[in-house]
Amino acid sequence: MTGKKQPVSVLVVIYTSELDVLLLERADHPGYWQSVTGSRDGIETLRDTAIREVAEETGLDAGQYELTDWQFQNHYEIYPHWQHRYPAGVTQNVEHVYGLQLPARVAIRIAPREHLNFQWLPLQEAADKVFSPSNRAMILEVMQRVIRKNP
Repeated sequence: MTGKKQPVSVLVVIYTSELDVLLLERADHPGYWQSVTGSRDGIETLRDTAIREVAEETGLDAGQYELTDWQFQNHYEIYPHWQHRYPAGVTQNVEHVYGLQLPARVAIRIAPREHLNFQWLPLQEAADKVFSPSNRAMILEVMQRVIRKNP
């Protein structure tokens, strides 16, 4: 699949103990806000994909924080304007969800080819701002996971 993305990706919701969520604005679609996302490269593990994508898109070392595999997958139709990035005939993607909890907001170094800006928002505001319904659902899932972890 040289030069083409695999239809296997990760979504990493980065959030703080105070339930602020990091969002990134896509460079190829200004106004489209999202969490960290990216396709698996080669045969890397999904965890390695999550760690790599967090580093590439934010400058953060996910190994310094609490990275959790949420054991959840989103299956969705690839948006038509992004299908050219995948092998011919591929229309579906499987996205594996991770959470990355930080103790507080930290400085972010965005990848200018991928993102125009970043912002930290309270949970509900972040959920309302993202363009993807699956990203919105996973941001809202943060509250449930924090409650289960700290009853």
